[in-house]
Amino acid sequence: MILAPTLTLYVARRFLGATVLMLAALTLLVSMFDFIELLRRASTRPEATFGLVAGIAGLRVPFVAMQILPFAVLLGGIVAFWRLARASELIVARAAGVSAWGFLAGPVAVALTFGVVSITAISPLSSAMLARAERLDATFLRAGGGVTALAGGRLWLRQSDRGIEPNGVAIVSGRPARLLASARAEFVLTEVTIWRLSAADRALERVEAPHARLMPNSWLLDEAVVFGADRQPRAAGTMTLPTDLTPDRIEDSFASPDTLSFWALPGFIAVLEAAGFSALRHRLQFQSMLSAPVLAVAMALLAAAFSMRHSRRGGVARMIGAGVAAGFALFVLDRVTGEFGESGALPVAIAAWVPALTGLLTSAALLVHQEDG
Repeated sequence: MILAPTLTLYVARRFLGATVLMLAALTLLVSMFDFIELLRRASTRPEATFGLVAGIAGLRVPFVAMQILPFAVLLGGIVAFWRLARASELIVARAAGVSAWGFLAGPVAVALTFGVVSITAISPLSSAMLARAERLDATFLRAGGGVTALAGGRLWLRQSDRGIEPNGVAIVSGRPARLLASARAEFVLTEVTIWRLSAADRALERVEAPHARLMPNSWLLDEAVVFGADRQPRAAGTMTLPTDLTPDRIEDSFASPDTLSFWALPGFIAVLEAAGFSALRHRLQFQSMLSAPVLAVAMALLAAAFSMRHSRRGGVARMIGAGVAAGFALFVLDRVTGEFGESGALPVAIAAWVPALTGLLTSAALLVHQEDG
């Protein structure tokens, strides 16, 4: 096999340019539709200005780019290899004895770099910006309480509280002690502190209790001690605090795996499991991010396998269409295995790695067939 460093670098440069252009175009297109959807949701919210909606859409751009990256690699690769084949550059290279495996080393290195950079460098930026966008979305475009934070084993919850003021808010903090997934699910917090605030976030009352149980439509606090405006403790015994939270709603409202970076996921998984919650979604996200470079390489090889055919041999449009269809088939496989992984029907590692490895093996088999017959 003859290796040509200059040709490899040239093909890599063409592949890089086409992929970057495709990534920018697809990200812009998807972000535009996302912006339109946000405008539609904001139409019934007078406080949601055009600038706010544009800011939320802008904060979501890095996340959109990360989601689009595999398709950008596929489509950019198809465009790059098709142009090289149409200009007979690849035909001349192969006629000179240069193997396809030789000049594909450059595009594979570029795709691998895209994948590694996306999870190690872009992921922290994307997760921070997406978390900010989600907070703005929840504040101005959605309503309802949920988990505020989970750090150091303590759970922080925000809910409405009409007991003192009509539009009051309660901040509940405590350590999760038990979460039983059953028809009679019981959620228990220990070392509980509740801050009861006005709509303007002015402190009205503080409640402390060693235990709090989440009952249907209320918190039940044992041995509660109430601190009023005068900051003097007053024993209240057993007291209740109305709530619309449920154990399922609490667990479902944890920080989305998408709002956590590649580096933050392992620590958050440890905190979740130490608190007694399921970290299945976050484990699946972490494994999916680990497999992202392999998926990018698979997309690059898939693009080469379906687009290096010379235009004079005919059937180019059909081959390129087949390449695009194969890429979307991988996307569907990724969604299906992801659903099975989240439900626990498949081990997390299998659910995350099957699409990438399937694409890699399929593209390698196609290239071997084309190259070696």
